[in-house]
Amino acid sequence: MSANNERLRRARKVRMKIRELGTTRLCVHRTPRHMYAQVTSADGSKVIATASTLDKELRQGATGNVDAAKKVGQLIAERAKAAGVEQVAFDRSGYRYHGRVQALADAAREAGLQF
Repeated sequence: MSANNERLRRARKVRMKIRELGTTRLCVHRTPRHMYAQVTSADGSKVIATASTLDKELRQGATGNVDAAKKVGQLIAERAKAAGVEQVAFDRSGYRYHGRVQALADAAREAGLQF
C-alpha cells in the first residue's frame, strides 16, 4: 500500500470513532504549501467554520510552516466560538501529531476550543 492509502486507513478508523461519539469534529488537512481546518457538525452534513492559509489575512508570508499553522489554529477557534461551538473532537486525518498538525491543535486550544 502507498503512504497515502495508509494515512486514509488511519483516518477512517478515527472518523468512525468520532461518529460513534456524536461530537462536532475539527478536521485538519495539510499540503506542503498550505494548511486547512474546518469544523463540521456531528453527523458530517454541515460545515460550521473554516480557516486556511488561503484566507486573505493569512496569505502574506510563508504559508507552509509552523507559524502559519498556529495562525490557522487561532482563526478556526475564533470562528468556531463565534458559531457557538466550544467542544470538538480533533480529527488529524491520519497525519502524525507533530509539527504543523500539533501547532494548529495547540493554538486552537489556547484560543479557547476544547478537545
